[in-house]
Amino acid sequence: MRSFAIGVLSERTGVKIPTIRFYESIDLLPAPERTQTNRRTYDDDTVRRLRFIRHARELGFEVEAIRTLLDLAAHPERPCAEADVVARSHLADIDDRIARLTGLRAEVQAMLDQCTGGQVRECRVIEVLADHGECLSDRHRS
Repeated sequence: MRSFAIGVLSERTGVKIPTIRFYESIDLLPAPERTQTNRRTYDDDTVRRLRFIRHARELGFEVEAIRTLLDLAAHPERPCAEADVVARSHLADIDDRIARLTGLRAEVQAMLDQCTGGQVRECRVIEVLADHGECLSDRHRS
């Protein structure tokens, strides 16, 4: 089996070296083999695993969800129902974030729409930011 250094792994996967080391430290990647001079060495299985992790992170999956999905991927004979549950939970989180962002966008747009462009003492943006009661929604009030 071929082995290569961390820099090559980084180039092949598009994942930065500090991120690779982080994934090792939280056990998303297995501890690498070491040379006699204590340099990390990797193989093609690590490339595939790291590409999986990178893609999952790009899609917004949290580390624990990725950990679960990696475990499932290591057992191809298992039913995919658990992977479905993980993905559906992630989709629900995405929908929730979209709803919150849509509300925030409307709030900021309303501030801008009401701003007359005069002086700061009459600025609607400043007024709304200074007083949560001026907001359209209490969704983001603290």
